[in-house]
Amino acid sequence: MTADDVPAVSAIRVSGWKAAYEGILPRSFLDAMTVEADVRRRRRYFEEANELTADLVAVDTGGRVVGWACLGRSDDTGTGPDTGELHALYVQPSLTGSGIGGTLLDAAHAHADAVGLAPVVLWVLADNTGARRFYERAGYTADGAVQEDDYDGVSVPEVRYRRGPAERDRPSART
Repeated sequence: MTADDVPAVSAIRVSGWKAAYEGILPRSFLDAMTVEADVRRRRRYFEEANELTADLVAVDTGGRVVGWACLGRSDDTGTGPDTGELHALYVQPSLTGSGIGGTLLDAAHAHADAVGLAPVVLWVLADNTGARRFYERAGYTADGAVQEDDYDGVSVPEVRYRRGPAERDRPSART
């Protein structure tokens, strides 16, 4: 990913949230999301990333960004110092199920291996059954950790998934 990719990544992220979290997050929260606000936030995160963080994009044959993943060191206090965390994985909603997510996940795992981050964890909304199945097919298992996040006054549970060194030997699933 380059700084020039930020607007496309933000558009994918916002449209991805609105598609994936419809009926899970409050409509007021989703309606308030804008690409412009996300571009500002994404630029700040991109500029502050360290050498262990990988922002990865998938591009189509025309060079357009169609997916994005971010993996870095976990900031979760319930994990060890060398634990990686998949902070984000989004695919243009019209391309969900095309294999882009699996390709990005494979690239994120390769980055984690290259920089010595193991295991890899991620957080997923408890009611996002599609994403949970995707990660389970890729070798992740829920590890029992749960947290609640507030979205416009509504508490929404997330579950933590973990993929350890043994799971890395399994073939990654494609969506």
